[in-house]
Amino acid sequence: MAGLIPQGFIDDLLGRTDVVEVVGSRLKLKKTGKNYSALCPFHNEKSPSFSVSPDKQFYYCFGCGAGGNAIGFLMDFERLDFPQAVEELARQAGVEVPREERSDRRGGNRPSRQDSPLYPVLENAAAFYRQQLRHHAQRKRAVDYLQQRGLTGQIAKLYDIGFAPPGWNNLMGHLATDNTEEKVLIEAGLVVENPDSGKRYDRFRDRITFPIRDSRGRVIGFGGRVLGDDKPKYLNSPETPVFHKGRELYGLYEARKQNRQLDDILVVEGYMDVIALAQHGVTNAVATLGTATSEEHLKRLFRIVNSVVFCFDGDNAGRQAAWRALQSCLPALEDGRHVRFMFLPEGQDPDSLIRSEGHDAFRARMVQQAQPLTDYLFRHLAEEAPPDSLEGKAHLATLALPLIEQVPGSLLRRLLRQSLEARTGMDLDSLPAAPPVEPTSAPPMEPGYDAWEGYERQYDETPDWDSSPVTRPSRNRRQPQRQRDTSGVESPVMSATRTLLHHPHLAGLAKQASQLANEDDEEAQLLIALIDTLQKNPQLSTIELLARWHGTALGEQLNRLAEKEWILNIASANLEQQFFDTITTLMARQTDRQIQHLLDKSAHTPLIAEEKQQLRELLGRRHTPTAEN
Repeated sequence: MAGLIPQGFIDDLLGRTDVVEVVGSRLKLKKTGKNYSALCPFHNEKSPSFSVSPDKQFYYCFGCGAGGNAIGFLMDFERLDFPQAVEELARQAGVEVPREERSDRRGGNRPSRQDSPLYPVLENAAAFYRQQLRHHAQRKRAVDYLQQRGLTGQIAKLYDIGFAPPGWNNLMGHLATDNTEEKVLIEAGLVVENPDSGKRYDRFRDRITFPIRDSRGRVIGFGGRVLGDDKPKYLNSPETPVFHKGRELYGLYEARKQNRQLDDILVVEGYMDVIALAQHGVTNAVATLGTATSEEHLKRLFRIVNSVVFCFDGDNAGRQAAWRALQSCLPALEDGRHVRFMFLPEGQDPDSLIRSEGHDAFRARMVQQAQPLTDYLFRHLAEEAPPDSLEGKAHLATLALPLIEQVPGSLLRRLLRQSLEARTGMDLDSLPAAPPVEPTSAPPMEPGYDAWEGYERQYDETPDWDSSPVTRPSRNRRQPQRQRDTSGVESPVMSATRTLLHHPHLAGLAKQASQLANEDDEEAQLLIALIDTLQKNPQLSTIELLARWHGTALGEQLNRLAEKEWILNIASANLEQQFFDTITTLMARQTDRQIQHLLDKSAHTPLIAEEKQQLRELLGRRHTPTAEN
């Protein structure tokens, strides 16, 4: 039964999987002490910095920071979605992946996207359009157009280009035999129903068709280029249960299919640009589907490569599109990621330019003329706020600082601030701190999940992960941050969290930690949530904890804590005592806060009997141990 993958199955699967075997079947590992090492597959290096721990069932690269469990490795190395990685591990283990039905918020069951009857219908439509390009009486008009654009039959086959012939019901007549089947075609966006007359007709008519595929290669929608005088010139499928324009990229599946290892991805504006570039050997191009580049697009691209190049026309519209793309990129700029902007000569597009100057010249233009995002950022802002006067410098800082603060990569953010200081002569550290960003409200908690799971997971609205109970919010979205110690010394609370992560049994000894539920410090909330989860699930191991939130924002915090033990080689002596000391400190801090609240209240209003009793208990608690050692 398709649907959610039970968390218990994922935990059990990881428990029976050896990460050394998973990695070793794909990389050449060398035994180094109690761990294994290899050249990192995620960045170029000459000496091994990639380590795999059989004890922790965890891999980590000291060079680029990549790390995770067996599922995470498969996702990153094989470029799989989370459910696909689970299915691959299950196949290797010789077990079937169970599925659970899930209920929507109205209480009824709903099928997952994997179950959708739209997929076979869309595949059949692609086959119909493909057949029409080969055999329809008016196919010559479409073939002539493609040949005029310099495309061969081989490239047309690779991208599955087809032809929707003139007429109102060619596709509908071919695929539908009754009203029910016509309704499925409407839901798939292939047939349109007139709301006034009720008449139904094919959406794509007298157009060249371009199937749009998801990461698995399934057809999820179409684009159509008109051959006659109809408008618009390009038409896309509407939003459907399986197709969302703001998340999909045309040509991404084909780019990954043609390139075992992608170093970068080129983002262009149209279907024909992607195909024409591939015709001339540039096989790493993708296109947005008539929408501006979004954070969802960047999230998907940066899961595959660390370098993205945007290609825009050099006119005003191209510059506006480039600036919108830059703003979408900023929240995705982790350290080690690169974005560049390539502006074409006036009147040229990628299709015409590569046809006129060829593959090598086009590649050289990408290398030599594409501007790094940071250069483009300041150049664009300087057009509005030239830093040649004090007023201009102040204006430039006002425009740049909010953009810079969106960058999650701490090193890049620091360098951007330094660059802004050099351009303005200002000491930015002396400026008043910007007000903190209020966190967005949390989604409603799903029944049956504990507070930690409800805090971190969002079950129903993330289409990339909706066949697994562990959703993966964007890795790039910055979370509201508290002021942190910049000295590089780990706080006692984070040390306690790291200790608990590596020694989960300690949670069972922290008997009164549930009293800390109201703690409002971000680091303390992480520790308390981890304790709460382990007390409810005492059998969980370190790797199972990491697996539960792999790829999520809070999961990455846990990964960093797991990695830090390797980096610092922290001794285990006294760790338990330090852990309980931290719990005791947090308990005492909360007790003092509650005592002070009651004392402040008593200064204005007499306490009632219950409050007096509470105060006595709190005063007595100051001298009562809060954890058992």
